[in-house]
Amino acid sequence: MDEKITLDYGSGGLKTSELIESILLPAFKNDALSRLGDGAVLPGSDKLVFSTDSFVVSPWRFPGGDIGKLSVCGTVNDVCMAGGAPKYLSLSFIIEEGFSFQDFRDIVSSVAEEARACDVSIVTGDTKVVDAGKGDGIYINTAGIGFQRADLPGKESIRPGDAVLVSGTIGCHGAAVMMARSGMLAENSPLRSDCAPLHEISAAALNAAGPDIRVLRDPTRGGIATTLNEFTEGMPFSIELGESVLPVDPAVEAACDMLGLDPLYCACEGRMLIICSPGSADQILAAVRAVPGGENAARIGTVTEDMPGKVLLRTPIGGRRILAKLTGIQLPRIC
Repeated sequence: MDEKITLDYGSGGLKTSELIESILLPAFKNDALSRLGDGAVLPGSDKLVFSTDSFVVSPWRFPGGDIGKLSVCGTVNDVCMAGGAPKYLSLSFIIEEGFSFQDFRDIVSSVAEEARACDVSIVTGDTKVVDAGKGDGIYINTAGIGFQRADLPGKESIRPGDAVLVSGTIGCHGAAVMMARSGMLAENSPLRSDCAPLHEISAAALNAAGPDIRVLRDPTRGGIATTLNEFTEGMPFSIELGESVLPVDPAVEAACDMLGLDPLYCACEGRMLIICSPGSADQILAAVRAVPGGENAARIGTVTEDMPGKVLLRTPIGGRRILAKLTGIQLPRIC
């Protein structure tokens, strides 16, 4: 096989078959995929959760992960946030001519490893190759199907007094990717993306107090500040966060200081926001903290009636400031 991917590998002919049979099928082999049809026939459930996402992160390899791991985690997490248990993924590559076959194999291995960890099957997919200079390496599209675990009522059910929880430290992914892109990340830096699947953490929260959970959301682009604004926008309530209780890793704080970023607006790729009834907050936190990856879960705020439609940050000295939605492109090509 060649060392570099050429346009021939996107032709649909012999080279495409070679790529599929030598790299993709061995990595993801299962009965549904092995038929190599245009789609997959799958056993199902009465209610399905369905999501899709595309990944264009630059650089494609970053501290704590790569575009392959991210593509699985991103779609698995979207299914989980809708109350689903993820089961099946599609996987499509758009590869630039000249991309290294070894790098492609590494990405495929990363996808396969993460899919096994999440207990999901890659059941259908596609590969396209574009001209050199027109693809920036590699892009990935995934779609995910899961079986509904819980019917979450959504932001319309949020009430004053509800608790706002986060499953771990914030802003890790955005800070790690931007430091890697800038070339300022030291080799021995502890800074790592939080890229991780949320299937076990979300299941733990739902098992602990599912009926008391209003909404789940993973705060990706725009970070937790933008995500919480999506909850309050046009609604008769506000959300107030406590700056002193926000879990921020010291390495993220240092990176944000260097780059002029705010951890509240930096993307997370392995964290979950939970809004729940106040009486269930401690129960949910205990369940999440018992799962690997959820050790730093914290209650970070409360739903209030002050300044409806806004997200507020209370500072350690008692002042408050409004956290608006992210404006402009603070972190391009972050996922």
